[in-house]
Amino acid sequence: MASKGTIIVTGASQGIGAGVVQAFLDRGYNVVANSRNIISSGTFRESEKLALVDGNIGESAVAAKIVETAITRFGSIDALVNNAGIFFAKPFTEFTTDDFEALSTVNLKGFLYVTQGSVKQMLTQKKGGSVVTITSSQVVNPIAGISASVPMITKGGLEAVTRSLATEYAKEHIRFNAVAPGIVDTPMHVNNPKDFLKTLSPMGTISSVSDVVDAVVYVTEARNVTGEVLHVDGGSHQGRW
Repeated sequence: MASKGTIIVTGASQGIGAGVVQAFLDRGYNVVANSRNIISSGTFRESEKLALVDGNIGESAVAAKIVETAITRFGSIDALVNNAGIFFAKPFTEFTTDDFEALSTVNLKGFLYVTQGSVKQMLTQKKGGSVVTITSSQVVNPIAGISASVPMITKGGLEAVTRSLATEYAKEHIRFNAVAPGIVDTPMHVNNPKDFLKTLSPMGTISSVSDVVDAVVYVTEARNVTGEVLHVDGGSHQGRW
């Protein structure tokens, strides 16, 4: 079967990222998957359709290696999913310099370098492309009791740059969208009580990894959708409930 193209996925060793990798492999794409320790994690094995690149996506050299791997192994970059991200909650006045540095490195630099490299390649190919970034439902609807103001600086910035880039590259048909999950049943929430998590959306539901993956696949392949933030959160972005 001929490949549908090549897609880069960051934060790919578990949770949403691993689900995204598998979904695109199943749909016939070549995939370059990255996380800090994706090779030793054992989540995936390299194959004819899958290349693995270890490293912190917040480092420009790692991002460059990912882009180079996509081009040398598969000959193109057709889509990118910026899934790598970190999140933790604490009162605003307790966030430290190290906290801000960690959030900025993974969430912002982790977007910037690999997206720049991917867009440069897409412009060379002249066939358009797609960039999807995972943000957070709390960007537009903060929830009392979940004090995540500083992480939302980064996630809100990602939504802002998504809209800007959608306009900047519209004529080149490079599309930029975001998927904004609420609470998702991933390893990040393994120690949180499910009954409490269910109160964090008006539908009283917790999204599965596949719910978010379905949204990522949709906006990646939706040829006329750009500048969109697709919320997968049981309606919590709508406001109070």
